[in-house]
Amino acid sequence: MTVHRTLLPPGWSRPRGYANGVVARGTLVFTGGVVGWDADERFVSADLAGQFRQVLVNTLAILSEGGAGPEHVTRMTWYVLDRDEYARELPAIGSAYRELFGRNFPAMAVVQVIALVDPRARIEIETTAVVPDPS
Repeated sequence: MTVHRTLLPPGWSRPRGYANGVVARGTLVFTGGVVGWDADERFVSADLAGQFRQVLVNTLAILSEGGAGPEHVTRMTWYVLDRDEYARELPAIGSAYRELFGRNFPAMAVVQVIALVDPRARIEIETTAVVPDPS
């Protein structure tokens, strides 16, 4: 469950798996570009879906340090090396997302890039979360 309000202009179809926009107020928590390696900077998987799952695990650990959880995520930018690989692995990506982030669908963008921070990386994700101020 999300703690912020998603934006859906009148007459627009509801997007699947993301929001067009989000309104939130509170403490901002940001992650840098997170890749699919473990705490020792070893990749747990060579494929995109496996790395994606680890990126989410890593993202949740970072967000937790700032007092945030998946319900506080308002924005994500995903950088992938291959849009076709992303499309092929979307069922596994969606499954991992729902397992770890639940039904919170922030504003998202997926961008194909030529390279990432580590040559073994298949995906890198930046995240913004907003933890509401206490009432």
